[in-house]
Amino acid sequence: MSALNITKENFEQEVLKSDKPVLLDFWASWCGPCRMVGPVLEEIAAERSDIKVGKINVDEQPELAASFQVMSIPTLVVMKEGKAVNQAAGARPKQAILDLL
Repeated sequence: MSALNITKENFEQEVLKSDKPVLLDFWASWCGPCRMVGPVLEEIAAERSDIKVGKINVDEQPELAASFQVMSIPTLVVMKEGKAVNQAAGARPKQAILDLL
């Protein structure tokens, strides 16, 4: 599976009502570190069927970014049963991202 594009329209269904943990990536196309993390997240999405990976473009979805108080990008948020259980800002290697889960 590849990373899902999360918007305010599908957020409730794909994230809040998900039966799997969801790894959210708050990013923007102009952000260098975001471009470094993107391929790693796609790799995780392809390898791990037990989780969902969602990408939220902060320029297109400012309300979602504000609701998670995202101040810098990339910000990764782990959601379980509709609640944020872990959060980290900045580019990270693959193992550090997996450790958030």
